[in-house]
Amino acid sequence: MALFLSRFDNKVDGKGRVSVPASFRADLTSDTFAGVVAFPSPNTNGAVDACDIDRIRQLSDGIDSLNPFSDDYGDLATAILTKSHRLPFDTAGRILLPEPLLAHAGITTMATFAGRGGTFQIWAPGAYEAYEVEATERARDQAAQFELQRRDSTGAGT
Repeated sequence: MALFLSRFDNKVDGKGRVSVPASFRADLTSDTFAGVVAFPSPNTNGAVDACDIDRIRQLSDGIDSLNPFSDDYGDLATAILTKSHRLPFDTAGRILLPEPLLAHAGITTMATFAGRGGTFQIWAPGAYEAYEVEATERARDQAAQFELQRRDSTGAGT
């Protein structure tokens, strides 16, 4: 299972290519696809959500579990799957961010990669910094309510 941690700022070249952090690339190569799947974040304005191919399959399976004729199914399929891009690594470990993703995030010359556990986001650095301040403030308020699930020696939750 992929685990994306930390924050990295990388240069974006004139063609929209950006180097994916090496620690992220290690979790983004599978037998079926070496690269990133990315889509405009449906719940964080200005961010691009990104993950490995296995995670997007999990999201697709979750969407497929909904009634295929419901608004929920149509909305999630449109917001996530229709707007997803498979972005393979080039020989230098870079991906080519397509124009719709660059425009959505307002990315020009730099991109911030922000780890979020099983996924990560790609932002314009200034937008990420503003988001990080707000998220940190909200997290302080939520921290008192957060409890870690205890695990027994077999890894099962208690």
